[in-house]
Amino acid sequence: QVQLVESGGGLVQPGGSLTLSCAASGIIFRLHGLGWYRQAPGKQRELVASINSGFSTTYTDSVKGRFTISRDNAKNTVYLQMNTPKPEDTAVYYCNAPINSAFWGQGTQVTVSS
Repeated sequence: QVQLVESGGGLVQPGGSLTLSCAASGIIFRLHGLGWYRQAPGKQRELVASINSGFSTTYTDSVKGRFTISRDNAKNTVYLQMNTPKPEDTAVYYCNAPINSAFWGQGTQVTVSS
């Protein structure tokens, strides 16, 4: 049974930093690509960042240079480091593992506001 548990969300000021974590169980973690998605009120869920089994990464244009996705295969955990967040980054963030699968975490709210 696949289980994904996100943590690390909360309120952050613009220009601050926040790191999200997603701990996975029930999959052979090191073999799979992983993704972070987000969904803002009234908007569709979008892919924010992904990392494959070879540690190659992709980012949506709006977060390039500000967010970093990483993985620790020993801890079965994927991270999203959010630097200099903006109010438009406010959303519920979800991890998806394996990426493009039907398995999702419960989501963690990130609110960027002063």
